[in-house]
Amino acid sequence: MRASLLQIDVDLKETVADRRDRVAALVRAQGGTDLVVLPELWPVGAFASDTFAAEAEPLDGPTADVMSAAARDAGVWLHAGSIVERDPDGPLYNTSLVFGPDGELRHTYRKIHRFGFDQGEAALMAPGEEIVTVELPDTVLGLATCYDLRFPEQFRLLVDAGAQMLVIPAGWPAKRREHWRLFAQARAVESQTYVLACGTAGTHAGVELAGHSMVVDPWGDIVAEAGTGEEILTVDLDPALVTKTRHDFPVLRDRRLG
Repeated sequence: MRASLLQIDVDLKETVADRRDRVAALVRAQGGTDLVVLPELWPVGAFASDTFAAEAEPLDGPTADVMSAAARDAGVWLHAGSIVERDPDGPLYNTSLVFGPDGELRHTYRKIHRFGFDQGEAALMAPGEEIVTVELPDTVLGLATCYDLRFPEQFRLLVDAGAQMLVIPAGWPAKRREHWRLFAQARAVESQTYVLACGTAGTHAGVELAGHSMVVDPWGDIVAEAGTGEEILTVDLDPALVTKTRHDFPVLRDRRLG
């Protein structure tokens, strides 16, 4: 199974529409890849909270339209990162979109843990409530977003729901880059899954982003890691390694709580 993580440089001098078109072209260039992953809130910028309300869109809005077409043209499963979703009833959500190779929107995930300590995202967005998995032909994805990484109980629930590969788009700040690496590896080890952690690059809204998207295997080894700039990370993965790891080192069997 081949996966490509698109670490996008979110430059707020670029319009949202232009960035959509640019990212769609990058997705289309990934033909032959099984799964493509984009970062958190790449259309607007994860820390540009003053634009969230103005740029919010429905699930059938412009970002979904453009990403649907790109997934269909490339023939890939596309985790299109996340958007600021405006629910018809009013609340905003940080919502991930997953498209099939036919361009159909197959699954959505509303971020459960909002960052900001009563400011920014935490003040402006409502929390999601559902644990979401996505069945692909060769594996089962478990969905989480950025700050969710700090809450291991969510990943236990994803494992219980059948997840074999954790996909985590993020807009993680550079000043906590080592936490990003640590948590990605910890979630892989404790869940005995692959972790595909896709971050953003550059600086926007005064915040330098961590970059360093990475793929971690079920033993916690970093298979591939990006730098700090815009980059495409493409890795060949063996989904059978998850089953083998859980068989050879059956730690999940010994759980006593939860």
